[in-house]
Amino acid sequence: MNTDIEQLTQLNRDYISSVQNGDVKRFGQILAPEFYCSNPDKTLIDRAGFLAQTARPVTIRDLEAHDVMIRVMGDFAIIHAQTRYTTADGTAASGRYTDCWARQNGQWLAVSAHVSR
Repeated sequence: MNTDIEQLTQLNRDYISSVQNGDVKRFGQILAPEFYCSNPDKTLIDRAGFLAQTARPVTIRDLEAHDVMIRVMGDFAIIHAQTRYTTADGTAASGRYTDCWARQNGQWLAVSAHVSR
């Protein structure tokens, strides 16, 4: 289980970094084909929509995850965390996210995300 926690901890860091840096390539590596995301505006987008969303210019800075809780249940894991970031106009902001991961062919892949602000 420690190896799973270590892997998921790094994947969570990669996920947050990819959001901050608009890293479509990295997301392409860690999102499952069946990935869906619930956005803060209540839209539900599939993997292709998420990658297109990620490719847009990033308008926030200093994105950090806090209070990260990783729960592993066999080949499934859930990550809950709080975020802090700065908006384009310099306002401090925060949010929460829940990401679901599944081990597929020995590799952890994100299958679902829910983001709130």
